[in-house]
Amino acid sequence: MPTDFEMIVRLLLTLFLSGLIGLERQVHRRDAGLRTHILVALGSCLIMLTSLYVFDIYKDRVSLDPARIAAGVITGIGFLGAGTIIREPERVRGLTTAASLWVVAGIGLAVGIGFNKVAVYTTVLVLIVLHFLRFAEGSLAKGGKHGV
Repeated sequence: MPTDFEMIVRLLLTLFLSGLIGLERQVHRRDAGLRTHILVALGSCLIMLTSLYVFDIYKDRVSLDPARIAAGVITGIGFLGAGTIIREPERVRGLTTAASLWVVAGIGLAVGIGFNKVAVYTTVLVLIVLHFLRFAEGSLAKGGKHGV
């Protein structure tokens, strides 16, 4: 079981990592921005820490699987993400924001369980996808309109 200090560090790391992704969404004026991403990830981290705590308390009394609570988080985030998706006659908006909410939930769960290095790598990869691939998509869309 992590110490109180380790749990605080995990929560702060979650805040920082999800804040980076949320900031990117905020800068691009998406419906779910900085605060939403941080809250989703902090909630996920808290739930994973709680799962570890419950597992530690009851490990000698009953058979528990700490991953079961994490699975519930991922399912629940799907409903939150669905609320950010808007279907319009010619396009669908909000899919990337829904996906970013889902991934920050995973980052929060990872940090909560102590999988910090992979959470940091994932955050970097998400930022690359959100920021740099936006330009690649734009270039591909422009090329497609001109028959290239």
